[in-house]
Amino acid sequence: MELPRILLIGKIGQVGWELRRTLAPMAEIVCVDFPEIDLTSGDSIRKWVRDTRPRIVVNAAAYTAVDKAESEPELAMKINGRAPGILAEEAKKLSALLVHYSTDYVFNGSKTTPYVESDSPGPLGAYGRTKLAGDEAVRAAGGAHLIFRLCWVYGARGQNFMLTMMRLAKEREQLRVVNDQVGCPTWSRLIAETTALALKQAVAASEPGAFTGTYHLAASGVTSWHGFARAIVNLMPVEGKKCRSVEAVSTAEYPTPTKRPVYSALSCEKLRRTFGLQLPHWEESLKQVLEA
Repeated sequence: MELPRILLIGKIGQVGWELRRTLAPMAEIVCVDFPEIDLTSGDSIRKWVRDTRPRIVVNAAAYTAVDKAESEPELAMKINGRAPGILAEEAKKLSALLVHYSTDYVFNGSKTTPYVESDSPGPLGAYGRTKLAGDEAVRAAGGAHLIFRLCWVYGARGQNFMLTMMRLAKEREQLRVVNDQVGCPTWSRLIAETTALALKQAVAASEPGAFTGTYHLAASGVTSWHGFARAIVNLMPVEGKKCRSVEAVSTAEYPTPTKRPVYSALSCEKLRRTFGLQLPHWEESLKQVLEA
């Protein structure tokens, strides 16, 4: 049986790096990243899809500098808002399936229970607005697609909250972390593994668009940034660790250029119901990352 060809965009990102490993057994993978592909250029995007002729396009690339997006909204919109729409249009022409990753930041955080896929979006900053524009562009193209909304992504590579806390814990005796923003810390490897399992079902379906839709994909359990930081410091190796306490502070005490959602936990019931997939508790995943 011939393996399907996958065009993976964003091969060096947190999720993209893990996808290279998890998708390898099930497909012939063509992996690209900047500067090979320029997501600000429609011609570059179209050329890669047309030359590769994949059965599946996985877009794991994004402009993710949340605060910097406030001063670079046009660049963020090109990468997060327009590029996914072009990818979706090109994928549709090939009857290919597009996998695209979204974010909890499309919501305004006013709920007190986990967000479901049908909740109305209301992004608070440029990053969330551009990611929402990308989601809408993918849907508008009308092709087969899976949009996975992610929450608080971290892993052993790249730039993320876990690695920052581990570095600071080796430099400082006390850390100060906000405790009034709540979400679901999610390991990049689990995102990749869940994506692969969902894709196996989608590829096996008689229609490429059988599972088309938006799904929340996040770890079980909910915590604050403070709770996450405290768990990281408690679980990380003792060797070289200077930090003795993690102090809880309010968002007002730690202002940032972007207003972030106070509550952005995601309900993944639709993912479980449709694909039979459920991610473990965030703290169990964190233990695995730190053990590895």
